[in-house]
Amino acid sequence: MILAVALVGAVLLGCLAVFQLLLVTGAPLGRFAWGGQHVVLPTGLRIGSGISIALYAVFALLMLQTAGAFAVLPHGLVGVAIWVLTAYFALGVAMNAASRSRPERLVMTPTVLVLAVVCLALALH
Repeated sequence: MILAVALVGAVLLGCLAVFQLLLVTGAPLGRFAWGGQHVVLPTGLRIGSGISIALYAVFALLMLQTAGAFAVLPHGLVGVAIWVLTAYFALGVAMNAASRSRPERLVMTPTVLVLAVVCLALALH
């Protein structure tokens, strides 16, 4: 069961990575990210989206290791990191909910809420 929870988180992060890649390549989806101020992201935010892709991979690794899918990182580090991710995504819920961009609020708030719940379930496991 807990592996299924981690897989939900990893798949959702994979979808977000594809979204961020589209932003990096100049897709006109900026209203869903980074405060929604730009339809096409400027260079600095595209770099941020590229960094997000790498972070999402690390986050997915942490989720899957917490669920016992494999062991790559030290157990103690993973235990702390999953709580940090829980707090990070909880903060992300608030930040996305406060966005001036309605599309970002409507799409990203529930997306990040699911990630926060996934991390909380994994942390409590």
